[in-house]
Amino acid sequence: MAPATQTTRTTRTTGGLTVADLSQIVKAYDVRGVVPDQWDEPLAELFGAAFVQVTGASGIVVGHDMRPSSPGLSRAFGKGAAAQGADVTEIGLCSTDQLYYASGALDLPGAMFTASHNPAQYNGIKLCRAGAAPVGQDTGLDDIRALVEEWAESGAPAPAPTTGTLTHRETLGDYAAHLRSLVDLASIRPLKVVVDAGNGMGGHTVPSVFEGLPLTLVPMYFELDGTFPNHEANPLDPANIVDLQQRVREEGADLGLALDGDADRCFVVDERGEGVSPSAIAALVAARELARNGGKGTVIHNLITSWSVAEVVKENGGTPVRTRVGHSFIKGEMARTGAIFGGEHSAHYYFRDFWNADTGLLAALHVLAALGGQEKPLSRLVAQYDRYAASGEINSTVTDQPARTADVRAAFETPDVTVDTMDGLTVTAGEWWFNLRPSNTEPLLRLNVEARDETTMAKIRDEVLALVRA
Repeated sequence: MAPATQTTRTTRTTGGLTVADLSQIVKAYDVRGVVPDQWDEPLAELFGAAFVQVTGASGIVVGHDMRPSSPGLSRAFGKGAAAQGADVTEIGLCSTDQLYYASGALDLPGAMFTASHNPAQYNGIKLCRAGAAPVGQDTGLDDIRALVEEWAESGAPAPAPTTGTLTHRETLGDYAAHLRSLVDLASIRPLKVVVDAGNGMGGHTVPSVFEGLPLTLVPMYFELDGTFPNHEANPLDPANIVDLQQRVREEGADLGLALDGDADRCFVVDERGEGVSPSAIAALVAARELARNGGKGTVIHNLITSWSVAEVVKENGGTPVRTRVGHSFIKGEMARTGAIFGGEHSAHYYFRDFWNADTGLLAALHVLAALGGQEKPLSRLVAQYDRYAASGEINSTVTDQPARTADVRAAFETPDVTVDTMDGLTVTAGEWWFNLRPSNTEPLLRLNVEARDETTMAKIRDEVLALVRA
């Protein structure tokens, strides 16, 4: 094989296909990289073939978002899968949770082409087994990567004796009906809701999901445009909800909803235009899901959610279970424990009745039902679930993440605190806690701090950041 011209690239000897080093694009939970610099349609075709070989699937379902590169990558993946004998159901434009719905309802492994909130030049694949079960590094993704690397250098695999079929199927209406069947909205008071889709897939799904409900919908940026002309489709960045906050106030709306690019995350803004903590939303939904299940059930929460989530779960008769950050860990714990619901600080919400998968719009329906079932404004409704002062996630660029983490641990580890390393470093005292964990993909340390009051939170935050950024 000829030597690579760049340290992050290798060259396949058959056909001259140049591909990025797969370690750069195969992440812990998905595939993600720049198109065509790091991956392209020929490589997507190999991923399709490898997905079928690793899962042993006789059929798969494939969908894609609105990015310019998504249709071609999705079709190439389907061709690779069909060449290995799998029948491919293409559902076309969809949100990630719509793909999970199709995987669950059709009982097929699935592939969703999206890079979520990343810039337009990026694309990726979120993979799942039948029933929307996650595929991550330890559950098949490493095996898929190994096959793709082998074929990228030695040539594509031999086709199966019988090529699979490629057929199209519409799933949007069934997906929307399923979500509405899980929350009773029939008797809520009329509500005015502003939705910022960020030119992402929410513009495709929200009209169908909200159809027939007693809602006045004010749409923002519903035009599907994978170049994101208005703002980045990442509602956890405060800069990206400024337009929504202003519009909620201008319209006198009851609330606002912001969706990310593939519409699986949902961020909530109250009637004042103030953002509502995803932990408060997780607590609210947990209380409602426990009520639906007779006041019993397990609720999963990651270790960065507020103290209030576990407190509310216990107050409503449930059992909270703490886990690492990331959908594969949440879904794994939900399957292991039979949990009814799971919530993350990043506005991912998971439901047993949605195949343990995450769906932001189902969480939004719960918020609408809770708000519309009583007369108080949203700010007062969620106050009971938002009990502590939180820093939000603060990122610091750090060249030596382990050394900086060790410095922080040495400074804070005393007999008065509890230290654990489930996911990064978590230090807990009676009045506060913080978590410091490295990014999986960037030279960053991510800090989250919570305390019983704002002054204590700011003090701990500043002390940790001084050590991290020294």
